[in-house]
Parts: sequence; C-alpha cells; structure tokens
Amino acid sequence: MAQPSELESVSQRAASTPKENTRRSKHQEKRNAPIDDSGDGYVCAEGSSIATTPTLNFLSIHQIAQMATPLRLLVCSIGNPAPYTNTFHSAGHNVISALASSLAYPGFQKVREYGNGAVSAGADFTLWQSRSLMNVSGTGVAAAWKQFIKETRGEDAALVVVHDELELAIGDVKVRDGGASAKGHNGLKDIAKCLRGQKYKRIAVGIGRPESREPNVVAGYVLRKMSGAEKAKIETAATKVEAELRRMKGI
Repeated sequence: MAQPSELESVSQRAASTPKENTRRSKHQEKRNAPIDDSGDGYVCAEGSSIATTPTLNFLSIHQIAQMATPLRLLVCSIGNPAPYTNTFHSAGHNVISALASSLAYPGFQKVREYGNGAVSAGADFTLWQSRSLMNVSGTGVAAAWKQFIKETRGEDAALVVVHDELELAIGDVKVRDGGASAKGHNGLKDIAKCLRGQKYKRIAVGIGRPESREPNVVAGYVLRKMSGAEKAKIETAATKVEAELRRMKGI
C-alpha cells in the first residue's frame, strides 16, 4: 500500500498545469525528432511546429586561403647557348639560374616534352631555360607551355618570360604584359609569333645600353662577355624577380 508521501507526489504530478504539460510535450517531440543528414539541424516531426536552425560553419581567412587552388607558374628564361651564356643577352638565364640556386631547387635537366628546354621544378615555381638561339626562342617556349598546361590538369596556370632589357639600368627589373611592344627584341618577337595570342607576363632584367644606338654597336654590346662585377649585379636581380613572381602567385 502506497505511503501518504508517495500518494502526495503522484497527486502533484497529476495536478500539473496544462501549460507545463504542453511545454513538456513539445520538449519530448524535439527529443524524438529525426536528425537531418544534410547538416541543417533538426527536421520537424510530422505535425510539429518546431523551427529548423541551420548549423553554421565559420572559416577564418587563413582557412579560406588554404582551400583556394594556388596559381601555378611556368617561368621561362630566354638567351643564347654556349659560348654566349655569360653575355648580357643571356641575362634571363643568369637570373633564373641564380633564382634556382637561392631556392635550393634541383639542377636543370633537359626535358624533351618541354621543347628540349632545361627544367628545374620546385614547390612554388617551374623554371625553364631555352636551349635554342635567342632569335628562335618561340618554338621552345610554346612547347614548354603546352606541356605545362597538360600537366596542370585544369589548375590555374600562368606563363612568365624573363629576358634582357636594354632600356633598363643593369640589375633593374620591370614587369610588362606579354603583348607590350618588343622594342626590337627578336626573341620576344618570335615568342609572340609562336604563342598566337596566348596571354603571358614578361619580366625584363636591365642590362643597360651603349651610348651609340648603331645596330652593330648594340649587337657587340649584348653579345660581349660580362665582367665579374656586371654578372654579380645581374644575378642580384634574382631577388627582385622572385618578389615579382610571388606577387603574381599571391604568396
């Protein structure tokens, strides 16, 4: 037989107000509601008026940046092969070699699929050096770009050409669109012809110029061997070139 205290407790529960019963009933409905696999929170049970509150995920700017696909860069230098590798006309090669060394990239290796150019690939950039004469640089650059695009498999990619520039002081650097005037630079003219409208960027490395603008004098200037001091000045441009490349890449 139930004790008076137990009867009193049962009586009190039975005497709960309608408002309390309603609140308790709604709470029970919410507990029994099925879970929505879509991640939007609870799905209201049939006949229920429970509102759905989506679950929000907040990402930091750093997390969003990590999710973005980075821009891949093929960086091509043009110049002349031996015995003209240490001339002003091959300043682009000298800068890219210095850049590969500073980044601790592997040595350049000839790759047939890349237009027989020399390739050194690292975490941030793929560096490529033409092995042809300056005036016929276009075929190799176009072949390297075609292979690079094939390997990126739809990722964002861009082409950059590093070359010598008479109109800049030795070691200075300037970025231009590939479609800008070649200003008599036969290597750039050949690249424009072979790329057939493909957009790219140019990074000019200054080599200075002789006082005379006579073609023979200019040709002799760009093809003469650089002094040790001149070469060192050209190679210091690698730091500036790297900064420009990282700016393009967004890193």
